[in-house]
Amino acid sequence: MAEYGSFDYESYQDRQSIQHFLESLREGFAKGKITLSTGTDAIVLEPKDLLNFRMKAKKKESRSKLELKISWKEGMIESTKEKLKIGSSIND
Repeated sequence: MAEYGSFDYESYQDRQSIQHFLESLREGFAKGKITLSTGTDAIVLEPKDLLNFRMKAKKKESRSKLELKISWKEGMIESTKEKLKIGSSIND
């Protein structure tokens, strides 16, 4: 695996598979190391310090979309946003 590079993956998955992927990401963030791989492509990320978290959601007719973006630079130490709450209903 190269020290620098990019990784891109897209597929249709059921909800249980997505839950598994998200749990694996959660474990990777907890350990400070996330490895992403397919048959021939792989990248290792090491999230440290303060992470930039962005979430977008859209719902239009029969399509819904949820985008998550997490990025970081070494040395980032200052938080600037209010806390995000995530629940299974609007009243959570």
